[in-house]
Amino acid sequence: MLEGTTAEIRERKALRVNPAKTCQPIGAMYAALGINKCMPHSHGSQGCCAYHRSHLTRHYKEPIVATTSSFTEGASVFGGLANLKTALSNIFTIYQPDIVAVHTTCLSEVIGDDIPTIIKKSKVEGIIPEGKIVIHANTPSFVGSHVTGFANQCEAFVKYLAESSEETKNVMNLFPGWVEPADMRELKRLASLVGVEFIMAPDTSDVLDSAMDGKYEMYPDGGTTVADLKAMGDSFLTLALGPLASTPAATTLEKKCNVPHKVLELPIGVSATDAYIDALRLAGDTSVPKELERERGRLIDMISDMSQYLHKKKVAIFGDPDHITSMVSFLVEIGMEPAIIVTGTPGKKWEAKIKEICKPVNEDVVVHAFSDIHFLHQWVKANPVDLLMGNTYGKFVAKSENLPFVRFGFPILDRVGHRAFPTLGYTGAMRLIEKITDAFFDKRDREDADQDIELVL
Repeated sequence: MLEGTTAEIRERKALRVNPAKTCQPIGAMYAALGINKCMPHSHGSQGCCAYHRSHLTRHYKEPIVATTSSFTEGASVFGGLANLKTALSNIFTIYQPDIVAVHTTCLSEVIGDDIPTIIKKSKVEGIIPEGKIVIHANTPSFVGSHVTGFANQCEAFVKYLAESSEETKNVMNLFPGWVEPADMRELKRLASLVGVEFIMAPDTSDVLDSAMDGKYEMYPDGGTTVADLKAMGDSFLTLALGPLASTPAATTLEKKCNVPHKVLELPIGVSATDAYIDALRLAGDTSVPKELERERGRLIDMISDMSQYLHKKKVAIFGDPDHITSMVSFLVEIGMEPAIIVTGTPGKKWEAKIKEICKPVNEDVVVHAFSDIHFLHQWVKANPVDLLMGNTYGKFVAKSENLPFVRFGFPILDRVGHRAFPTLGYTGAMRLIEKITDAFFDKRDREDADQDIELVL
């Protein structure tokens, strides 16, 4: 399919081909789905909302609920005040959520709609029922990426809802970043094992991986409740995972309610998971349980067993900055060599951080923020690698270059395990090693001559 891609790299300043990102509202929508009885609302055209819902539905294999202001030519010229007021009236009448999370699109941002004022007018006019809540986040698609949209929506929950009673409670806030429902469940499991009380926000476990019981629920039992969002202001600490996705909410909460925060990388691999467990231990003034020590030991054993197949294998990787940072650290831990690393999200400081992580194994690593998969493909043609890692869009590059391919990140549209099995924590790292080695072994089983195929590799 991509045989026409050449190895010659030309400088492109105003064009991205197959960008390794998507737009802010998708991230905002995902964050809102992690709140119990919350309706995500797209303030813009109907087509935007339809695309964002379909993209999330394909990734999570669950029906994504969201509403839209359905802009037409009139709203595009005169503004979306009337559209949003009508939408809110219909939403509370028909769908009866506890909270509506409004996020903007390109169109409403270019027009300059004043969403806070529209919300205030809707309250005064009785459009928003007593006891119901409407919040908003600015998420223009022409800047940032889906990760910044997620971060902006999470920050909006803090701005609108977090309260402080001046009485600090023995509860910790846990901001998970943009990770899978299975990963959020794993983060909660680890925190519970260490013995820490926590509030996780947002939380899409039991929402976007809910059980099939034959009955459709528009608002599943999962998700962070509004009461918990308000209570975050009385916590003694916020642990924010993933600097890009979680830092804005954590810093805003500290300014608003004096809750100190600590930012960690996503716990992918040994060191990052160690850091997460240690932060939980210190926060809860507890000790690490034997169960987690044994999990870590099993991971170390698997790394040792598979090291001969991983050592010095060159990897091309693309995805979201928070995901890549921890994944690259893990690859370095297990002896692999990241060769080229690409993200569609802007960030020069991130580039420098990744190069520092890779220095022990490859000082010549190529790192590009605000780039695209087309650039990665061109580079790989001239500089062969052993493995490609990224979301589903990488499958075309893998096919073209006959590369083993391990899917991770967002979106994964052609597989299902990502929402069911974590990649975070020690058990998640073991699954990653399984996926990486399986990709290598499958390629050999397909391509080795009959006389070279071994029963045991």
